[in-house]
Amino acid sequence: MTGTLTLVRLALRRDRVLLPVWIVVITGVMAASASAIAELYPQAAQRIALGVTIGSAPALQALTGPVFDATSIGGLTAWRTTTMASVLAALMSIFVVIRHTRAEEETGRAELVGACAVGRHATLTSAVLVAGGANLLIVLLLTLALAGQGLPATGALAFGLAVGGVGWTFTGVAVLAAQLTEHARTANGIAAATLGLAFLLRALGDAAKVETLAWLSPLGWAQRMRAFAGERWWVAALFAVTGLVLVAGAALLTRRRDLGAGLVPARLGPPDAAASLRSPLALAWRLQRGGLLSWTIGFAVVGAMFGALAHSVGDIVRDNPQLAELLAQLGGGATALIDTFLAAQMGLLSMVAGGYAVQATLRLQGEESAIRAEPVLATSVARRRWTASHLTVALGGSALILAAGGLTAGLAHGLRVGEPARQAVRLLGAALVQVPATWTLAGIAMLLFGLLPRLTALAWAALVTFALLGQLGELLQLDDWIIGLSPFAHTPQSLGQPVDVSPLLWLGAVTAALSLAGIAAFQRRDLRGD
Repeated sequence: MTGTLTLVRLALRRDRVLLPVWIVVITGVMAASASAIAELYPQAAQRIALGVTIGSAPALQALTGPVFDATSIGGLTAWRTTTMASVLAALMSIFVVIRHTRAEEETGRAELVGACAVGRHATLTSAVLVAGGANLLIVLLLTLALAGQGLPATGALAFGLAVGGVGWTFTGVAVLAAQLTEHARTANGIAAATLGLAFLLRALGDAAKVETLAWLSPLGWAQRMRAFAGERWWVAALFAVTGLVLVAGAALLTRRRDLGAGLVPARLGPPDAAASLRSPLALAWRLQRGGLLSWTIGFAVVGAMFGALAHSVGDIVRDNPQLAELLAQLGGGATALIDTFLAAQMGLLSMVAGGYAVQATLRLQGEESAIRAEPVLATSVARRRWTASHLTVALGGSALILAAGGLTAGLAHGLRVGEPARQAVRLLGAALVQVPATWTLAGIAMLLFGLLPRLTALAWAALVTFALLGQLGELLQLDDWIIGLSPFAHTPQSLGQPVDVSPLLWLGAVTAALSLAGIAAFQRRDLRGD
């Protein structure tokens, strides 16, 4: 453990901007959401009616989980924000841990540090302490913020422990993933895929009311902490023990591998490249096809789940005569409500696809940092062709995974209503109109890579900001121009309505401008420099 505290100070110095931003966003948005819910549902009767609606809609429970106490503002706050806050805390923990463990080994900095008086486990321990400390601070700030708004202090503490507990659990997941592979990018992907699986298990368990499935997911544990609804304090021990076991397992695995290596060795390629790899685009495709395949399968599975759940949204109309009458006056009914639900899920998938667009575009930075770009650019390959090839894979890949999600959602929904072909075409179209908004994230990542390569993390910050504006903008009663800063606010929000292509064209033009500016800036800067 020698040198652990020094490495902790170094990590805090390097994350002096990003880490506070994560903490402020998570605590600030959740506190603002609680305030907004108090304003929107001041009467107990309103909250009870909302709870009845939620309880009769498996599709809603798949997205946000069950509501355990709809009579209180705290109960509704926990229902609406627990999953979102927990996912953000998990992502923060994953990025922090991988950045200070596997990324350090991949770039060779860990070897330089290890040449000093630094213990073998110091790097791992320092990353765990930083991520764990950040989650502990989130627990404290959430407790103070919610209790300061007049909510019960015990419920506020339980909410904070649920969110921080998920973050701590995925600290263990991330540090374990860092032992498996040689590349930080792959380790991030493994940890993120685990988070996606946790969300899927919780969603299926809550929608189908199968408690066993929900209890297999840390996100399900967070919901079942039952903040503001008869707290279950023993769930906090479940988070603590799981995180400790994962961290201890990772510490044992570090003894079984060399510095810089992963437990899963990288495969050696053939001695001679195939003729099909003679173009920059072919090389970019070869490098990214594995990740794209994983994303496509994931979107297909999630799309099928949403499609299968969509038909149950009609139960809301049958159980709520007032809503049925309102929809009838508006010229719709259960079908209109189902279409609205499916369109919302396509919007949600497009935000997640933005993560792929950013990741695929920033593969350029990974190639540059690992000094694999220099041998390619030392040939006749021009910089603009090299950057354009990875950008093409990012743009085409994001369209492909959205198409996969829309197609499987349409097929699953169509099989339930007896018209699979028609619904597959409709949902495929609904997914594809989301593509221009997703491409905007690739344009932002391209601009940052070319102009400010040390600040490419801002592309991920942009994605998180856009997602928060889309999910909580109306709840927080933000001005339209603020919500409009998100490209996802300009995509069609319903099915069966004429599509205004002008916003989509504008988004495409913005993507092109950002991408061209990024490529031009890259041509004028030094490699591995600003």
